[in-house]
Amino acid sequence: MRRFWLLFAQTVTIALALYFVYGALRPASRVQQLGSPAKPVPVVETASSSLAPGSYRDAAARAMPAVVNILTMQVPKRGAHPLARDPFFKRFFGDRDPGLDDDDLRNSLGSGVIVSHEGYILTNNHVVEGADEIEVVLTDGRKAPAKIVGLDPETDLAVIKIDLDKLPVIVLGQSELARVGDVVLAIGNPFGVGQTVTMGIISALGRNNLHINSFENFIQTDAAINFGNSGGALVDTRGNLIGINTAIYSQSGGSVGIGFAIPVSTAKTVMEAIIKDGHVVRGWIGVETQDITPELAQSFGLQRTSGAIIAGVVRNGPADKAGIVPGDILLAVDGKPVGDTTEMLNLIAQLPPGGKAKMTVLRKNREAALDVVVGKRPIPKELSK
Repeated sequence: MRRFWLLFAQTVTIALALYFVYGALRPASRVQQLGSPAKPVPVVETASSSLAPGSYRDAAARAMPAVVNILTMQVPKRGAHPLARDPFFKRFFGDRDPGLDDDDLRNSLGSGVIVSHEGYILTNNHVVEGADEIEVVLTDGRKAPAKIVGLDPETDLAVIKIDLDKLPVIVLGQSELARVGDVVLAIGNPFGVGQTVTMGIISALGRNNLHINSFENFIQTDAAINFGNSGGALVDTRGNLIGINTAIYSQSGGSVGIGFAIPVSTAKTVMEAIIKDGHVVRGWIGVETQDITPELAQSFGLQRTSGAIIAGVVRNGPADKAGIVPGDILLAVDGKPVGDTTEMLNLIAQLPPGGKAKMTVLRKNREAALDVVVGKRPIPKELSK
């Protein structure tokens, strides 16, 4: 009996041991098969080839090759050095004025935009004005000398030309479709660090009365624009050119988020005129004007604040011959209302010289229509030299 009980106890002990071993091993094996976090399977993530949300890489890639770096050189005008004609000095200096050192060769940096396969480049007048030599550097590393085709200081635009093959050309957009809040990219060469793209939005449209240029209709943006960006591209999210970066408002000299670009609609008109005639031909009637302020309206007893007061008339000019006199208020040009002097200037500039235009004026509280034979706006003095 005792032997039987010992055999029974051993059998039960072995059975219980087997049960506990099985119970312990079976759940672990099951959990491991189901991928328990106790032994996590590492997950390797791969980068997607699709465009990242909010990225403008495609727009930048389309526009960047057509934006160039412009280097200019200007030798200060000085009188000939007394030793410049001495054969001994010519042996060492050649025809160079020994009174000039390397610091006298002024280098400046700016940007430009290739707009045609023929090598025409749009930039700012202030980038190339007065330059003795101009060199253009492309993003692919090629360099070429450039010549000035024409300048337009009144819009601060210029057209230069290079002779190279297989040039990248930017696509001209429609600045008239731009709206406040649209995302834009500014491309240029700020401070000479190399081509740089900055992003912002259109902050305002139709900015004028900034007293930067004679004709102003700026796109305002908060995309960072700095020294060296002048003449560069302002593009939309498709990489199309909508403006030429030209100026910033800053008290420190750096970007504070208030930059200005000339709309491509204006730039295209100026460029075509320069390529055709070497300069821009604009209409002119020979008047000096003044905006109607609330104070002037009250002192003259006017019931309106729109229009432009004729403050002066050029003797024997188109307006004088048509009978316009100081004190008249110009209300409309060829049926288009005049809101202020800026609008008047732009409307008259668009008129073809030699043609007739109907001017509506207010004189002693009575409206009158006068026919004016439009003259040709005089070429700025800096271009007539």
